[in-house]
Amino acid sequence: MATINVDSDGGAHERQEIVPGVSITHLLQQREAVLARFRQASALLREALEIAQQSNLGFPAVTVAASLGAQGHSLVGPYANENVLQTVESLVDAGGWAYLMGESGLRSLMSASKRKEFDSAVHNLKSPPLTRESIFATFGALHEARRAMFDEGVIAVFKGLSWQYATNLPQKFGKRIVLQYVGDRWGCGVSSNATDRLDDLVRVFSVMDGKPEPDHREGIYHTFAPLFAATRGAWPKNFEHEYFRLRLFRNGNGHLTFKRLDLVDDLNQIIAKHFPGALPAPRP
Repeated sequence: MATINVDSDGGAHERQEIVPGVSITHLLQQREAVLARFRQASALLREALEIAQQSNLGFPAVTVAASLGAQGHSLVGPYANENVLQTVESLVDAGGWAYLMGESGLRSLMSASKRKEFDSAVHNLKSPPLTRESIFATFGALHEARRAMFDEGVIAVFKGLSWQYATNLPQKFGKRIVLQYVGDRWGCGVSSNATDRLDDLVRVFSVMDGKPEPDHREGIYHTFAPLFAATRGAWPKNFEHEYFRLRLFRNGNGHLTFKRLDLVDDLNQIIAKHFPGALPAPRP
């Protein structure tokens, strides 16, 4: 986490980068430049409206919308929203928060639920103002909690498994597990919910393997769906991944066999830490 030093002349500077490769000072300067220009544009529009009204001329409706297709807030005119500049500031800040999270690398360590919570706050403009204090507080806390967040993601994947089959041992990840509802109930496609769980598993494996998180645009669903369509009518269906083999049956169940048992052992260590007594016998 970055700390702030105060120079003898009273000036502050960042001793470390709170987000690698990103100057918080520069980002905040650019934020203020954007907002200052928008305030200037708003003032000019109000002047233009006054001139038009005094001259009995028409004037267009000028609105600010939070997103494409969303209902806009009137910027000038008789229905002007006094909070519209706050909406603009929230929109600008939402983009900044999303950018910082993407550059920080912490997103790879967050569980799916934490990601959704963060993304929802950004999408709904519920993030705090993008200030130096809020940035350092938010990312400082995330940095301190990064190990706990990663463990939470592992446990969420663990709890998402099906325990109805002998190959699934409730106290650990085994060499093979059986997942329900990987295919849809009509045998016509792959379940996006199931592939999201597999993406979470791949993300965990990638982080533990010292590799960057895979691009979500090339996730399991986008990989398996075309292969599923290409082998329509043929059962079972076999899919290969760097970390596992998946054998999918007509009833929608998927038999997942892990290729990297060393990573499976690492996962089991995390589970045992949070569920004492659950650690399986050492692997021969």
